[in-house]
Amino acid sequence: MLISYINKLYMASEIMKNCKTAQRQRLIFAYVMVCILTAALLCRLAYLMLGKADYYGARAKDVQQRERSIKAERGIIYDRNGVVLAGNKPVSTISVIHNQITDPEKVISVLSKTLGIEEEKVRKRVEKVSSIERIKSNVDKKTSDKIRDMALDGVMVDEDYKRYYPYGNLASRVIGFTGADNQGIIGLEVSYDSYLQGEDGSILTMTNARGIEIEGKAEDRIEPVAGNSFYTSIDINIQKFAAQAAEDVLEAKKAKSVRIIMLNPQNGEIYAMVNVPEFDLNNPYEIEGSSNMTQEKLNEELNKMWRNGCVSDTYEPGSTFKVFTATSALEAGVVKETDTFSCPGYKVVEDRRIRCHKVSGHGGETFVQGVQNSCNPVFMEVGARLGTDGMFEYLDKLGILKKTGIDVPGEAATIMHKKENVGAVELATMSFGQSFQLTPVRLLSTVSAVINGGTLVVPHFGVSIESSDKSVVRKFQYDGTEGAISKETSDKMKAILETVVSEGGGSKASVDGYKVGGKTGTSEKLPRSSNKYIASCLGFAPAENPVVLALVLIDEPEGIYYGGQIAAPVISKLLDDALPYLGAERQEETEDAAFHE
Repeated sequence: MLISYINKLYMASEIMKNCKTAQRQRLIFAYVMVCILTAALLCRLAYLMLGKADYYGARAKDVQQRERSIKAERGIIYDRNGVVLAGNKPVSTISVIHNQITDPEKVISVLSKTLGIEEEKVRKRVEKVSSIERIKSNVDKKTSDKIRDMALDGVMVDEDYKRYYPYGNLASRVIGFTGADNQGIIGLEVSYDSYLQGEDGSILTMTNARGIEIEGKAEDRIEPVAGNSFYTSIDINIQKFAAQAAEDVLEAKKAKSVRIIMLNPQNGEIYAMVNVPEFDLNNPYEIEGSSNMTQEKLNEELNKMWRNGCVSDTYEPGSTFKVFTATSALEAGVVKETDTFSCPGYKVVEDRRIRCHKVSGHGGETFVQGVQNSCNPVFMEVGARLGTDGMFEYLDKLGILKKTGIDVPGEAATIMHKKENVGAVELATMSFGQSFQLTPVRLLSTVSAVINGGTLVVPHFGVSIESSDKSVVRKFQYDGTEGAISKETSDKMKAILETVVSEGGGSKASVDGYKVGGKTGTSEKLPRSSNKYIASCLGFAPAENPVVLALVLIDEPEGIYYGGQIAAPVISKLLDDALPYLGAERQEETEDAAFHE
């Protein structure tokens, strides 16, 4: 009994000892876990307070601050001589902050009357519960100053800039314009938008939990960075000459439109590009009769009004393309200046009788005389000598099949026959500039190579980019393609084209005191039965070393529609104005023989 009792006591003590050990182990485990968790929390807290201090500080600031944008001034567009083509006018943006408005009815009434906005539209914005609500942008300074002076609670007047074009409609389709957000929409404004855009600044104000600005708290202001300035190859005076000449012939001939391009054939810099009628860059959405148009029709008319026909529209070049055919034939060696031809007034090609513009024919003539006379049978024969392979070889070499790469948007590609589909008839019509289409700027790039020694230039407007402190950010380089033709062929063609003006059908393009080279053209628009024409003429001078090349296109003139009669005189006027201005010396007058198509 006693032994049994002692055993029971011993076992009980062991159990109690084990319980105390287990309890102690649990306490130790709990303590260790608490220490680990505490250490983890301390590490996390240290990470948040030290490692992420900037991040959460910025987040807190975002909650406590209201940000209002300060618009950056857009870069200025200049002509080649530093004349402003596109600048900026100071304007304001009027906004409201719902939580700060103390007299909603007064705010609605004042803003509606002062800004000329329907009261209901203003009310919707004023009563909308948001951090900030814009009422109107591009508010002129006089109006915005009037609103600012009223000191209406909750009404913000923030500085802004609006694009301004000092010359209105001059070169409108080239320069382009910007939208409400000051981003480029068309023309150079969109091509060089990344350079012209600046970096917006901001005004940061402290607010309480209800979003109301805290009085006495200083504002944080981040200043905007102005955009870069853009210098173009446009010469405002040559552009004015060209625009006036285009307006004059548009009115005189009651034409649908007139397009003019003037460039330096040595490097592709464009002095002037005209598409009349132009539109007002300061009011680019105004169009006659728009109030009676559907939105779809209005958009169609606006796109038509903004379209740069010199770059985006193709046409059949007609006889001006004979410059290409003559050049290719001379370069290929399939014709010489003294080769003789006979023109009875037509040429039969397979089952087609294709006539010359002179129905009675030119009779016997040399190749040079054929160019002077713009004789279709001569060029059909020359085209046949070239053959399809030769024709397409030089279409490629002289760039006709490629886009020029001009630095304005929307350049159209040449519309040409597939080589495998060109038969004798197609080859004949191609040789004198029909049955395919190209853009005016494409034609001028090719003709530049013909008269500059054989380098295919890239027509362009971009010259350089400068920062607001006048330091040069970038000078643009446009590498031409050399060796399109030989210098010998180029010299021959310059001499031949000079005789077209001095002795041939381009006589009305002559300019006293200068040797002018050129070629006229008259092309019938499709469908042929419409009896609508494009009269054209290209001219360059001085013929031996050209400093300017010009092209005139008169679309659907009334009455006489021959290029030699109505487009050549425009070339004469353009060159007569531009050559002395560009520093080309006028020589003693010589008496030129007159010869008409």
